[in-house]
Amino acid sequence: MGNGTVDESAAIQRAVDRGAGALRFHKGTYRLTKTIEIDLDRVGVCSIVGDGVATFWMDGPGPAFRFVGTHRGTAAPATVQPAVWRNERTPLVDGIEIVGRHPESCGIEASGTMQLTLSRLTVRETQHAVHLVDRNRNVVLSQCHLYHNRGVGVFLDQLNLHQINIDNCHISYNGGGGVVAKNSEIRNLQIGTCDIEGNMGGPDSEPTANIWLDSSNASIGEVAIVGCTIQHTHDAPQSANIRINGRSTPRPFTDELRHGNVTIASNVLSDVQVNVELTDVRGAAITGNTLWKGYTANLLLRGCSQVVMTGNVLDRNPRYHYGDGAQAKLGVALTDCHDCLLSGNLFHGAVLQDAAISIRRSKRILLTGCSILDYGAVGIRLEDVSDSRISDCLIRHDKDDRSIALQQRDVRGTVIQPDLLNVEQDDEK
Repeated sequence: MGNGTVDESAAIQRAVDRGAGALRFHKGTYRLTKTIEIDLDRVGVCSIVGDGVATFWMDGPGPAFRFVGTHRGTAAPATVQPAVWRNERTPLVDGIEIVGRHPESCGIEASGTMQLTLSRLTVRETQHAVHLVDRNRNVVLSQCHLYHNRGVGVFLDQLNLHQINIDNCHISYNGGGGVVAKNSEIRNLQIGTCDIEGNMGGPDSEPTANIWLDSSNASIGEVAIVGCTIQHTHDAPQSANIRINGRSTPRPFTDELRHGNVTIASNVLSDVQVNVELTDVRGAAITGNTLWKGYTANLLLRGCSQVVMTGNVLDRNPRYHYGDGAQAKLGVALTDCHDCLLSGNLFHGAVLQDAAISIRRSKRILLTGCSILDYGAVGIRLEDVSDSRISDCLIRHDKDDRSIALQQRDVRGTVIQPDLLNVEQDDEK
């Protein structure tokens, strides 16, 4: 009927169960009180299409649509069973809106699928907008609006998933995080050219992030976050734009627990407590980003190795110096890291930390070719650092003669070439 009054659940479920395949909905509001279960092995290939004019009100608990497949293989062609290609490949949702009207309602849930494709989808006011569980392969989310949901925009939950592309989406104002992976084995996660904002909840909410990837009890690696605007909100507790915990479950052939191989490139990052926070990540390239208004810090690296940070701009831009912007502390801190390179970055503006760049309990750090300008009290601070090199940096604070370009304490086997310093070097003993 599509009149927003009649419960359409049974009629739509019957259409699915009889193998209708392509379900196309005309302009209207379709009320659901139960999840539409799409058992792909039983009903065959299926698509839900609304041409941008069909709205589904989810008035019951659970997802509006749940896709269930039987694929247990990998993404390799040899592991995909003929029945999966015949009955289950590429379940599609395109051009519909889902609005949650029950406190436990969700948007789309999927498990066991091969090539799930969600496009031009709007989900709002639900618990989780897109909930991927169990095992899926080769997922695509494109041109979707996942907006103002109580939980997570894209939730990778106790999931085994290789190959997922999230592109050209708006993922905003979801209270539990934007893209979140927990207790999952994730490989080949691409997040590109998206706007991901304000996925934090309020001042009393649980800590989360616009992108939060947690390898605890599982492993997450091979991640690219490229060309996105990721920002807001600094008044949420422990908010972050990108937070990655790389400490993963053990593998039998190595003692290394840190996972990674992460690229964070060409993003616009601002207005959170920490713009980028990497813990126990091995292998990361942080390149060509702009970072500002990190109220606790712009970048925190803890226990990381093989990290390259190059060509980034970390600037306190006067045009963003409104409201409480003066309270943003900014700064970059490396703690318990080794084998890292910071090169060709530009730091500008007063840092309300102990230094613009702080390096502690770390070794084999190469810091070279950076400009650290009008930084406040201290440009670079080294503490318990060994076997490193600091060279060819321009460290100037033309507005304060009392500023210190370099502080060092317990520095061993380290080459420091402060040839371009315009202020006194302070060697702490």
